[in-house]
Amino acid sequence: MTTDNISTPASAAVPDRTPRRVRHDVRFRILEVLRVTRVTPHLVRVTLGGDELEGFTSLGFDDHVKLFFPDATGVLPRPVMGPDGLNFPGGRPPMRDYTPRSFDAAARTLDIEFAVHEAGPATDWAVRAKVGDKLGVGGPRGSFVIPMNFDGYVLIGDDTALPAIARRLGELPTGAKVTVLAEVDSAADELTFETNADLTVHWVHRNGTGNPLPAALRAAQLPAGDIYTWVACESGVAKELRAILVGEKQLNKAWVKVAGYWRRGAVATHDTHED
Repeated sequence: MTTDNISTPASAAVPDRTPRRVRHDVRFRILEVLRVTRVTPHLVRVTLGGDELEGFTSLGFDDHVKLFFPDATGVLPRPVMGPDGLNFPGGRPPMRDYTPRSFDAAARTLDIEFAVHEAGPATDWAVRAKVGDKLGVGGPRGSFVIPMNFDGYVLIGDDTALPAIARRLGELPTGAKVTVLAEVDSAADELTFETNADLTVHWVHRNGTGNPLPAALRAAQLPAGDIYTWVACESGVAKELRAILVGEKQLNKAWVKVAGYWRRGAVATHDTHED
């Protein structure tokens, strides 16, 4: 494991708020489904377990593991480690990136939450998953660790971002000022977040139309002072939100992290939006 400092503005008047990138050894694990929980109509939590979770590490709330799904015959091959990473001699199985929602080292359990909307290999697997099924998990390759000493935090995203948002809220210290803007289909998809932070949540409902997050952001009152902002949603919307945060809200762009977790009309994308 190695660590790298990521440069951010600093002065003697403020505490060190430098994010830290931690790199992990790449490992592949085959895990077993222990539980399947329908959290909301469009969110499924799958609890995975197994001895191969020994040594699993995830230090950042928006870490990504790569999930490898069985093929149409139910076969999940085990790869070999080559000079370019994981190699599947018989062909690579379907795979997607997901956030580790929670990890219990003592119990050796890993929770992954799946937003259930358009059908794909991940959604198809999650809605059919049952106890005893197998899933391949690779990584995470690294973690991006954000300090806990900002004046406030803003977390924005759609259904695909809810696992990372919920995880971050559970990690923030008591009294931390945080505003969440979360887009879901309807009130039935709203979550109750567990947190010690001073939390303000704005639930934004699609109701089958449009992209409501930009208007909600323009109307929102954000925490005062130096704030760290994290955004994850459809890539085009994410780019628009960044423009509002940096241009209209005039936030420090060094403390604004924006990702497109998916892109309309594309498959298996992950975009980073920055200058």
